[in-house]
Amino acid sequence: MSVGKLRIAVVGHTNTGKTSLVRTLTHNRAFGEVRDRGGTTRRIVASELVADGGARIELFDSPGLENAPELIDWLDRQAGDRHDGPARIRRLIDDPDAAVRFDHESRVLELMLDVDVALYVIDAREPVLEKYQDELAVLGLCARPIVAVLNFTASTDSREAQWRDALARVQLHTVLAFDAAVRDPATELALFEKLKSQLDRHADVLSAWLDFRRAEEHRRRQAALEAVASLLLDVAAFVREVDSDNDAAKERTWREMRETIHRREQACVDTLLELYRFGREDYDDEQLPVSEGRWQADLFDPETLRHYGIRASGYAAFGAGAGAAIDVGTGGLSLGAGTMTGAAIGAGAGLVRSAGSRLVNQLRGRERLQVDDAVVRLLMARSMELLAALVRRGHGNPARIRARTGQALDRRLPRTVRRARHHPRWSALNADGGVSNSRASALTELARELDERAAEDPVSGEQG
Repeated sequence: MSVGKLRIAVVGHTNTGKTSLVRTLTHNRAFGEVRDRGGTTRRIVASELVADGGARIELFDSPGLENAPELIDWLDRQAGDRHDGPARIRRLIDDPDAAVRFDHESRVLELMLDVDVALYVIDAREPVLEKYQDELAVLGLCARPIVAVLNFTASTDSREAQWRDALARVQLHTVLAFDAAVRDPATELALFEKLKSQLDRHADVLSAWLDFRRAEEHRRRQAALEAVASLLLDVAAFVREVDSDNDAAKERTWREMRETIHRREQACVDTLLELYRFGREDYDDEQLPVSEGRWQADLFDPETLRHYGIRASGYAAFGAGAGAAIDVGTGGLSLGAGTMTGAAIGAGAGLVRSAGSRLVNQLRGRERLQVDDAVVRLLMARSMELLAALVRRGHGNPARIRARTGQALDRRLPRTVRRARHHPRWSALNADGGVSNSRASALTELARELDERAAEDPVSGEQG
């Protein structure tokens, strides 16, 4: 059953980030138009937040205020009760000449009279000027609660302290720093908690929304961790067998494995972007590097590994020739008779062979191909960095998403990933794989391990 509706006006001076704030609160990057110039929003645009049980919150993005000082002068010249703010504002709205002269202001003030509360958005990078105090004075005449939202506080030139002092001087003490470009789930919840403290009549609506948002955030993160865990299990347990003496088959099989892994990683990237309501067009990072949401660096290239500070291990290539050694850190290969060619492993690809099955395969002339631990670690690092970037990403940020390059990676893979080496049925990339009950348990356990590691360093998800 519905528990009611709350109407919120998002108001403020031109180009303070009102539309960006609505985008971030609604998790909708397509809402309105965001540009780095004033007066982008020319009309009132509504969006709705709907919680489980029917609780609804309407957000109204409004045109920027531009002429508050002259508007105050106009109001002061009018006859009538100076202490009846809403009546004074209504006279302004009903005056056809004033409505034309103060076009934006009239629309904003008419909206103010029709909502329950207003979010006054301030660009915290701007100096505290009298025109902003005039805007607050005019908005205050509407007799609606106002919460001041200091936007762009993550900027190096933020004047947050000066603004808090200035707002206190005009008796506005309900203030929250909320950077619409750099999302913080806790701050988003804090904003609605502030509103709840101001609006007893709508406490049920806000409580329902807070419960919904907390649960949604938990579900989203859990799904993201499981998407990363699924990728790692699929790749770590991915295996192909080839004839030991067929070099052409080895090269062909390895190329196919590489392409399969690239596609599998891209599917994980797409899933993470979709979970946090972004698209490929929102993601671009030269450091990683990514274009149109797709990784461009070769996972198996030594330079890519070194870019992340990974030194891949060398593995003894037991098989027909026990004298071969593969150094995947440099892509070098020391050949013994009858071993794989350099093209078969690619640039820095590496092979992993479990000791138990290796001898059996050797006796029957077969070899198992798996990717090196370094590749799996790189997949883990890139996926967790993307997840960390998405969690921090505000939908009001018009720039493309950039994930931080890892400065140090775990020297050891999570235990569940290491176990996956010995469980081919855990990988959906293998025939008849990806559906076992043990994989489901491993997926849950690995998601937990990834979450614990991310908690140790919430910026990048790497262990300190």
